[in-house]
Amino acid sequence: MDIVNELIMQAIASPWLYLAMFAVAVIDGFFPPVPSETVLVAAAAVAASAGGTNLVLLCAIAAVGAAIGDNIAFMIGRLVGVRRFRWMRRPRVAAAFDWASGTLDRSGAGLILGARYIPVGRVAVNMTAGALGYPRRRFVPLSLIAGAMWAVYSTAIGLVAGSIVRDNPLLGAGIGIVLALVIGFVIDRVASMRRRRREARERSAELSASRDGVRVPADAP
Repeated sequence: MDIVNELIMQAIASPWLYLAMFAVAVIDGFFPPVPSETVLVAAAAVAASAGGTNLVLLCAIAAVGAAIGDNIAFMIGRLVGVRRFRWMRRPRVAAAFDWASGTLDRSGAGLILGARYIPVGRVAVNMTAGALGYPRRRFVPLSLIAGAMWAVYSTAIGLVAGSIVRDNPLLGAGIGIVLALVIGFVIDRVASMRRRRREARERSAELSASRDGVRVPADAP
């Protein structure tokens, strides 16, 4: 275990960590299987447990990388749309695109900021924003704010986990990753529940409107 912890410390103290964090954050902006949260949370947890990393610099690099990745997703949406490729038409992905499309007009800023915390959701929102012609002059500052908020949030999770288990960076990183996964799952479930409730209300309103539009003939018995 001591050998593993020592290897982790060497990796965290390496200047290559910052470059890796930047690359992962950028790619994760348009390819959600890349776990940028995991890297940032684990690095923050190790730093809190044993030091060796400039967390302010790491957080800033992650925020900039996230914003760049989000803008790449925005440009992909503008260039290719959200239905061209087969993976875009998978049920869950297609539902995410439909949800983003229906919500952008009503609360674009809140959606872009909130979706940053949901891996598939943020890609769907940002690509949909590009495909629907959402103004770039509004999207760019929102993506910068979202990236900064996400980076601070992920770093905070790592700091909490690392402070719980000091002098054991491996365990601290593991606790941080579990916390991030649990919180991410809760956020995803809450967002899904709110989306389903909103869709149910919209269907109910449409049904009520269609019933009100049906007129009973004057000579009806």
